[in-house]
Amino acid sequence: MPAAKHLLLVEDDPDIAKILADNLREEGYRVEVIADGDAALAAIAANHYDMLLLDVMLPGVDGLEICRQVRARQVYTPIIIVSSKSSDVQRVVGLEIGADDYITKPFSLAELVARVRALLRRATALNRPNAEQSTTVIVTQGLRIDAQNRTVVLDSQSVALTAREFDLLNFFARHPGRMLSRLELLNQVWGYSHDGYEHTVNSHINRLRAKIEADPANPTRILTVWGLGYKFAGPEDSVE
Repeated sequence: MPAAKHLLLVEDDPDIAKILADNLREEGYRVEVIADGDAALAAIAANHYDMLLLDVMLPGVDGLEICRQVRARQVYTPIIIVSSKSSDVQRVVGLEIGADDYITKPFSLAELVARVRALLRRATALNRPNAEQSTTVIVTQGLRIDAQNRTVVLDSQSVALTAREFDLLNFFARHPGRMLSRLELLNQVWGYSHDGYEHTVNSHINRLRAKIEADPANPTRILTVWGLGYKFAGPEDSVE
C-alpha cells in the first residue's frame, strides 16, 4: 500500500485548522498543522510535503511570501491558497506568484477535498508520463518541448517553467490551431472544471506568455480567441 500523502496546513485559526485537518485525515492524508509563517518555512526546508495549503494572513511571514519562496526552489510542491481574501486582485496575485489553486472562505469542504485530490493526482501524473508523451518531443514555433524530461527550449535558451505551466504549454502544443475554452483547459490540465474559476487559466497563461513570447501583450504563440478561449498558433495562423 502506498504511503499516505503528507500535507502541510498553514492556518492560524485553530477552529478552521481543526476542521480542515480532520476532514483531510478522514480522506487518508497525513496532515501537519502549523499556525506561524516562519515556523512553516522552517518545516518546509526540513521536510518533504506532497502539498501545501496556505492561509494568507499569518503571524510572521504571510502565505503569499511562503508561496514565493517555495516556487523559487527547484522542487515542485503543489500549493493551494485557502484565504478569507476573496477579491479578484488577491486571487490573481496568489496565482501569479505560483499557487496552483486559490479557494476562499467560507467554502465547501467537499469542494476543497476534491481540489486536493485532483491536484495530487496531477502531481503524481507528472512523474509518470504516458507512453505517448514520454516518446514525443514537439518542435514548433521556435520551441522544443520534451515531455519525458519536462524541459522547454526557446531559440536555444532553456525556459524555466513551473509544473503547471509546462502541462499547459504541452497541452497547447499537442493541439495546434484548436480553440480551447477555459473550462476545457481547467478540466484537461488542472484535472477539474468549476464555473467561475476561469481566471485561474487566464493567470497561468499570462505567466506562460511572459516566458515564451517576445511581446506578451502581442502574443504570436498562444493566441486569444475573443469570447471563447485560447489556441496555440497553427500553420494557418499569422500574426502581423
